[in-house]
Amino acid sequence: MAKKQERVLFYFALFGLLLVGFFIPTDFILIKPGEVRDLSKVVAVEGADADDRGKFYLVTVTQQQARLWSLIYGYLHPHIEVRRYSAVIPQGMDLRDYRRLLDQWMQESKDTASVIALRRAGYDVEIISEGAMVVGFLENSPSQGILQKGDIITAVDGKKMALTSEVISAVQNRRVGDPVQLTVRRGSEELNMTVTTGPLPDSPELPALGVYITTVDWKPVLPLKVELETGMIGGPSAGLMFVLEILNQLLPEDLTAGKLIAGTGTMDLDENVGQIGGVYQKVIAAERAGAEYFFVPVENYEAAKAAAHKITLVPVTNLQEVLDFLDSLAAASGSSFQAERAPAA
Repeated sequence: MAKKQERVLFYFALFGLLLVGFFIPTDFILIKPGEVRDLSKVVAVEGADADDRGKFYLVTVTQQQARLWSLIYGYLHPHIEVRRYSAVIPQGMDLRDYRRLLDQWMQESKDTASVIALRRAGYDVEIISEGAMVVGFLENSPSQGILQKGDIITAVDGKKMALTSEVISAVQNRRVGDPVQLTVRRGSEELNMTVTTGPLPDSPELPALGVYITTVDWKPVLPLKVELETGMIGGPSAGLMFVLEILNQLLPEDLTAGKLIAGTGTMDLDENVGQIGGVYQKVIAAERAGAEYFFVPVENYEAAKAAAHKITLVPVTNLQEVLDFLDSLAAASGSSFQAERAPAA
């Protein structure tokens, strides 16, 4: 009888331990393949031409804080990336603040995409902006002790910066260990300072300031109404695909050439395609959804190759390369378009 009671207590204790494992938080984040959305259902352009045979897709990743058992599962699962909390969430920032930052980046991505697409279609678009504000620091940031939270970066190497994406592109146009000359507004002062770049955590071969930044009070003055309903999706990585869908609705031609096309990449106003995180998981999600082609920033190409089996990867560095590839698809299918920059209307 005593042995039976001991056995029952043992099983209860084991069950309790297993149950508690589902609730014990860890200092890790799980990055998983997310959803794939038809952008024609997300983007609405005033007076749009929406009669297209193919599709452009937005692809996401899912991030969640790991519990004990999900952490173990994440380490074992080939499609899940496990990263330390401090490598994802800026120091001194909780998940709610980080969510707000992602939302700000998403809005900037939408606005930037609208400006680029409308300019490509021949419209003149004015931009009002204050610069890019430092809101947090990455672990081992080379900017610690030089920049401060609240600093607004207004120029890089003497060139005026309006947007976060422009600062990122300007910094990455060099090697790790190279100096960057920054013009910063701190309160009522304008300061000139130098930061030596360090490696970007996701891609150590790329230079970074090691800061989280967000654009301050910028707004495009659009000649047409452009709506992008992204719901809870955050971050800047859908910029390229937003541009393509908006442009596709503005032009009478079908930029997709009847194909199912996914992709990822940030965009700056100089039409550069910037690298992103979670590309491995995004390629997996796109393949599962049946996409035929996937535009990938050239810096992310090697990581994307590890995930691609049936899908065709197209590495790109700027919008014109993307449009040239789409033109080649259209030519192969018997029709073509030209999307060179048109004169301002």
